[in-house]
Amino acid sequence: MSYHDILKIASERRCQIVRETAHKSSIGHEVDSFQERGFLVGAELKRARSRASLDRPHTRDGRPRFSVEDSLEELAALADTAGIEVIGGTYQRLDAIQPATYIGKGKVEELKAFRDELDIDVFLFDDELAPGQQRELERALDRKIVDRSALILDIFAQHAHTREGQLQVELAQYEYRLPRLTRMWTHLARQAGGRAGGATGGVGLRGPGEAQLEVDRREIGRRIAHLKQQLEEVRRHRAQYRQKRRQAAVPTVAIVGYTNAGKSTLLNTLAQADILMADMLFATLDPTTRRVALPGGREALFTDTVGFIQKLPTHLVAAFRATREEINEANLILHIVDIMHTNALEQAAAVEATLRGIGAVDAPVLVALNKIDCLADPVEVSELVAEFPNSLAISARTGQGIETLLARIESVLDTSLVAVRVQVPYEHGELVSLIHQQGHVEWEEHGPEGTLIAGRIPIRLAAALRPYAIDPQTGV
Repeated sequence: MSYHDILKIASERRCQIVRETAHKSSIGHEVDSFQERGFLVGAELKRARSRASLDRPHTRDGRPRFSVEDSLEELAALADTAGIEVIGGTYQRLDAIQPATYIGKGKVEELKAFRDELDIDVFLFDDELAPGQQRELERALDRKIVDRSALILDIFAQHAHTREGQLQVELAQYEYRLPRLTRMWTHLARQAGGRAGGATGGVGLRGPGEAQLEVDRREIGRRIAHLKQQLEEVRRHRAQYRQKRRQAAVPTVAIVGYTNAGKSTLLNTLAQADILMADMLFATLDPTTRRVALPGGREALFTDTVGFIQKLPTHLVAAFRATREEINEANLILHIVDIMHTNALEQAAAVEATLRGIGAVDAPVLVALNKIDCLADPVEVSELVAEFPNSLAISARTGQGIETLLARIESVLDTSLVAVRVQVPYEHGELVSLIHQQGHVEWEEHGPEGTLIAGRIPIRLAAALRPYAIDPQTGV
């Protein structure tokens, strides 16, 4: 749905508003599901850029790569994924973000008119709002206010199925809500000092509003500490698995990309797996690892990670520690780009910015331009490949270009191999198997004391074979 389609729907709604109601049975249970009606709100800065926008990819002249219309269109897709019916949208051009209401008093009055005409349930803001801004907007509009961060968190909560994923989402939700607790207790007026309602009071007569707020803060603080402890236990287990992979010298490839770029589809094609695929944002959250055979005969582990998105809040990235660790420890990062998307360049830049933000700057990056089966002109494919450094074109759905992709991956992984010449005792035959699985064997010979092998192997495996190294000149 384009931004112009959103405005067209809003115009049609002004003429005829169809109000959905939830019917209840005689025992009080709801029979029909209720879908909230949402209205999109964005802001475009004329000159100055907000602090948050500094983390976004920019063009050479300093403007944000994503236009406000593109960003609102993406917000509409997020709302659809969360189950909200988008019935309209608007944005405000500003010299600077307004501290009180984000968009200014005039735009707030305009939103009130939209609220009354369209029967809006929730206003969806395209940036993360400060707690004070959210509180003022809820007071002024008398409707639920949801910013982009809260919307993404809601989608994460719907799609988190593993224990680790649920822990990560719950932690991010609590950390997001903690500074916003005050707006949840506005019905309990601050009664400290006893001035509320004309009464008087003094020390020791604090009212229930502030007391309840402090109780909630302490409870959430305890819950956050507990969740971090549980996630640390999960992290230790993951660290043990990664240590075993390092000992086995199995190369790892982290599949990254903008949400809905086709990462899970690609892993299913490579590994003949059955990972969930869906045409929606953030369909999968938990890292999924599968073993894939490379053309030379050895194997590599491919990990599908959570998708990235522009304006992804820092605390959300921090919460998904498993994704960060899988990416940071990978031998190769495979960046999947949906080449058919109108904002493919912008999305790729957003992913690159996120990778830099999490410190994934050491591993080599290979770019796979996905969905070329939708392009009929080979010349157009070549032109697109030329726009992305170190890239090649594929179709994860049809398998087009997959063999070339695997060969390129193996070639990149080979650059990290070291030459060895060893004599492995027969009682350590498992090392010979590892050499065949993870390296390239140039020649092999069975001698009286063990197996003589020369070839190229991963650096991690070289350490285990060092005691059996032989001098190529003397053979000892």
